[in-house]
Amino acid sequence: MCAIFVLTGKSVPLADAEAAFYETVSRGPDMSFFGEMGQGYAGFHRLAIMGLNAKGMQPFRRGKSFALCNGELYGFRKERERLEEMGFAFVSDSDCEILLPLYELYGTEMFGRLDAEFACVLYDGDKKSYIAARDPIGIRPLYYGYLPGGEIAFASEPKNLVSVVKGKIMPFPPGHYYADGKFVCYCDIAKVSRVVSDDLDTVCANIRAKLIAGVKKRLDADAPVGFLLSGGLDSSLVCSIAQKLLKKPIRTFAVGMKKDAIDLKYAKQVADYIGSDHTEIYMTREEVLRYLEFVIKSLATFDITTIRASMGMYLICKKIHTMTNVRVLLTGEISDELFGYKYTDFAPSPEAFQEESQKRVRELHMYDVLRADRCISVNSMEARVPFGDLDFVKYVMAVDPAKKMNVYGKGKYLLRRAFEEGDYLPHDLLYREKAAFSDAVGHSMVDDLKAYAEEKYGDDWQDLAGRYAYHARPFTKESLLYREIFEKYYPGQAQMIADFWMPNRAWKGCDVSDPSARVLSNYGDSGK
Repeated sequence: MCAIFVLTGKSVPLADAEAAFYETVSRGPDMSFFGEMGQGYAGFHRLAIMGLNAKGMQPFRRGKSFALCNGELYGFRKERERLEEMGFAFVSDSDCEILLPLYELYGTEMFGRLDAEFACVLYDGDKKSYIAARDPIGIRPLYYGYLPGGEIAFASEPKNLVSVVKGKIMPFPPGHYYADGKFVCYCDIAKVSRVVSDDLDTVCANIRAKLIAGVKKRLDADAPVGFLLSGGLDSSLVCSIAQKLLKKPIRTFAVGMKKDAIDLKYAKQVADYIGSDHTEIYMTREEVLRYLEFVIKSLATFDITTIRASMGMYLICKKIHTMTNVRVLLTGEISDELFGYKYTDFAPSPEAFQEESQKRVRELHMYDVLRADRCISVNSMEARVPFGDLDFVKYVMAVDPAKKMNVYGKGKYLLRRAFEEGDYLPHDLLYREKAAFSDAVGHSMVDDLKAYAEEKYGDDWQDLAGRYAYHARPFTKESLLYREIFEKYYPGQAQMIADFWMPNRAWKGCDVSDPSARVLSNYGDSGK
């Protein structure tokens, strides 16, 4: 991961701007740049992943223009060769150096051409104007706000902006670019223009081929690569595919509480089956409570599900960073939003399933994708998410929702069936029911967090929750605990997150008061 920081004006003192910029140095500890550029200030913290020498340091410049990008542009080598044939020259091996030439050729239409996960800010030196953009899912973070003088500011995380902007900080909308003072949608990744009506065998064959291609792209790195392995379907498939592609032992990592970690057992079974170099990492109640405040500050969220799931993810990434030289981690996020989860078994119709899937995909950048980015980047590593491959997501979103609903007696049936052949996973693991990550690292972890909140607050907790009624009022003692920590670091900024991630309460069977799948009637054998 890297960090970008751009203030398009100078109504904030230079020293204050520089201090705000250094709030995210952990995202890019290899090299840093900060200075006056364009009409304001610009900064970049670099984590070297592609083109490891100093020539890959940003900002990249062409004439009076410059570009800053936190991203991975897949297939950039072929694109760079084409640009070189057109007369463009390059000084580094960095994928992001192609952005300014592409902008010169295509203007803002370039963003729709990218196969990438990215957040970038460009300065057009001839027009003296700024252009910013974010990938269609929002895998790479970008936020904006307005300075005291009214100028717009962009940064990788809210912690860069909270001390310098006046008013609200908001997430930059995924699939949009900003130019001439307006946000323009260049790609709504969840929108379907034509439903795929292929037969089941064809759908599954395409799912397999496109996911394999998505993993293959994300193995391209000049820095060491590792894999988070929970033992569930999604991360297990990513690891198995990578193992087959690389034909040498990959490095896998699993985390769990010492006394009741469901996932460690199954992760070990997957690791043994694919032959990975596997590491188990244990966490304790004391560690969870000790790092809770730091994790919430790093996440910049109050959401219950996100925080619970982040505790294990943060602690495993912290130990990976300390113990190894791994700098890129592949993860299994985004599958649930595409193929369904426990609560989508209650969808009353295919249309309702699709509408819910579209909502979740459009909001991913505030929940699971945010979690993966922050837990990994705060430990100076980069997250790559194969299930977020643009071609894969567009195809699965377009598959007839009647086929994606759980009409087979097994959730995510299309994904499971897609990998029945090829010895990717043993049948019993391929079809095992999966627990929610925050539950699977150990049911006791969630119980410990709830107990801690119960000890902290008395009968007046609802009065305390009323202080935060301006947006997403806390509705349990646990949610109040998280919200008070959030407000300590981001006062009055809760609108950065749409709401609490909860099952669709309008559906029969989903009117629950806790986001964990454990409270649903169909949880059954999940996590056993």
